Amino acid sequence: MKKFLGFALFFAACAANAAFVHPMDFDGSEAQKKGVIEYIQAKVKKDYCEGSIDMCQPTTLRMMEKQNLNAFKHLTAAKDRTILNKVISDYCKGSIDMCSYVTLDMMYKQNLKASKESLSW
Repeated sequence: MKKFLGFALFFAACAANAAFVHPMDFDGSEAQKKGVIEYIQAKVKKDYCEGSIDMCQPTTLRMMEKQNLNAFKHLTAAKDRTILNKVISDYCKGSIDMCSYVTLDMMYKQNLKASKESLSW
């Protein structure tokens, strides 16, 4: 119950701050579609125009926006909420802001794969 409340508070804070939409809670509504687009555009602009990397060109921004939207769409089909929530917590809540849907999609896939593996000779 504590974990659920923690995630609920975290996502509420994210939603109020940057309109982050949890892919597994996406219902396809126009409001959520708009929220996803706004989050992606703001995040890409922040990462490529306001950070230490100056790659603020329309071509780069549109390419990264498209990649993030495609990654979000992939994540809406995720099956393991526990793994996805952990990935979101690690990459969106920490001191290093790596909360792009591209990163979340990549790390979800890697963690899902690793969860089915075990060490052997």
